Amino acid sequence: MRAVVQRVTRASVTVAGAVTGAIGRGFLVLAGVAVDDDERDAVALAHKIAGLRVFDDESGAMNLGLADAGGAVLLVSQFTLLGDVRKGRRPSFITAARGEGAQRLYELIAATLRAGGLHVETGVFGAEMAVELVNDGPVTILIDTKRAF
Repeated sequence: MRAVVQRVTRASVTVAGAVTGAIGRGFLVLAGVAVDDDERDAVALAHKIAGLRVFDDESGAMNLGLADAGGAVLLVSQFTLLGDVRKGRRPSFITAARGEGAQRLYELIAATLRAGGLHVETGVFGAEMAVELVNDGPVTILIDTKRAF
């Protein structure tokens, strides 16, 4: 499972002209599910996101987590994170999970974050979405559950 975590001052996702999720301060998380991912990957990713300490404390050091900073999460499914461009110029998406299995793991990420007390908004799995954000910092973190934490 791969994720791009962006610290934002605000973010929203729109589907067919309607806002389906919006947050103020927090994380915009673009999450891609691979064919070999399972529940352990989803839970591990959610815990890593919840535990990231990338918000400034009173001395200006990135020392606070999402809950400490009063932030929320906007979680958006993003299968293109699994694109392989090692050969040619057109990405291959054969390692990206599809359908109900991918959606189930995406929803498990959201549920695990919520179970940890975080406010989570989402996009619509599999839909064409327009994502708006104001990147704060900018701070952008890449997470891949197949690489050692």
